[in-house]
Amino acid sequence: MTTSFDPLNLAGATLNNRIVMSPMTRSRAYGPDQTPTEATAVYYSQRASAGLIISEGIQPSVVGQGYPNTPGLHSSAQVGAWRRVTDAVHEQGGVIFAQLMHTGRIGHPSLLPDGLSSVAPSAVAADTKVFTAEGLQPCVTAKELTPAEIEQTIADFVSAARNAIAAGFDGVEIHGANGYLIQQFLSDNANLRTDEWGGTNQGRIRFGVEVAKAVTDAIGSHRVGFRISPGNPFNDIVESDLSGLYGELLTALSPLGLAYVHLMEGPDRELTLQLRKQWQGTFILNPFTHPNPTGLDALSLVEDGTTDAVSFGALFISNPDLPLRLQQGGPFTTPDPATFYGGDERGYTDYPALG
Repeated sequence: MTTSFDPLNLAGATLNNRIVMSPMTRSRAYGPDQTPTEATAVYYSQRASAGLIISEGIQPSVVGQGYPNTPGLHSSAQVGAWRRVTDAVHEQGGVIFAQLMHTGRIGHPSLLPDGLSSVAPSAVAADTKVFTAEGLQPCVTAKELTPAEIEQTIADFVSAARNAIAAGFDGVEIHGANGYLIQQFLSDNANLRTDEWGGTNQGRIRFGVEVAKAVTDAIGSHRVGFRISPGNPFNDIVESDLSGLYGELLTALSPLGLAYVHLMEGPDRELTLQLRKQWQGTFILNPFTHPNPTGLDALSLVEDGTTDAVSFGALFISNPDLPLRLQQGGPFTTPDPATFYGGDERGYTDYPALG
């Protein structure tokens, strides 16, 4: 029987265990260059016993930023700062992927340089609020991307992926979840397009698939993961035909030979099992455990074959040595929801504050 503490072959790289640190936005990249600090290097190196660390969301371009003090991978200063982080993780024997997160219509003009605005599949404002330096602000109507701007956005993901490898990351995770740009293209209410980038399931999945194709061509499929959250309503997302939509998405991604698919689960375990059966590569599951954080019980999901690896979010904040504690059956320091910036306790947002 396979357990969470057995090694995992991830597209040719051997992970020491099957416990994954989930991406969690930290908003700790200060200054005009929006670079991670020395504290960031300490934070991730302390958690290097995870089989795989997936970093906080990193914007692939200036316009991809949707929250204050989030880091980028679109400048030489950012590449150099991230190199200090990845070196620290590797010195502790860890493996770390950079999550590339373009927030799309989730953002606010105050977060961007003058003259820039958030972009989206369609000019439809999200019915939600975002954090800014002035507090919570409602999202404004984003600019609808033209076909040429869509191609440029794909190129931005490619450039950021190359920068991630230059910064020492072992790979990248393309963020197609949590109501950000790629999931906005997938959704019924954020994507009202009738051209080849919308309308049908095939059109809705096209942007995410083209990003994945371009990134794998640039850095190799063994260095690319893809995160999804079918049916996740966070950030005002509405999706219908989840089985068909995400079935088509995984079918289109399968020939690329990605390192993994990372599913952030909703309450429908049957959909999870369908997608798990369909995906022939490595499958990482962030299980639905509402209202509690993912805990010890989730290890059974590897043992029964539901997933190849399990990702943990909140418990990694309060338990940096989480794999050891899981192996020993505890004890666990309980994360305090009051330390989270926002969102629900189930973890749709993943915005824990740095303690």
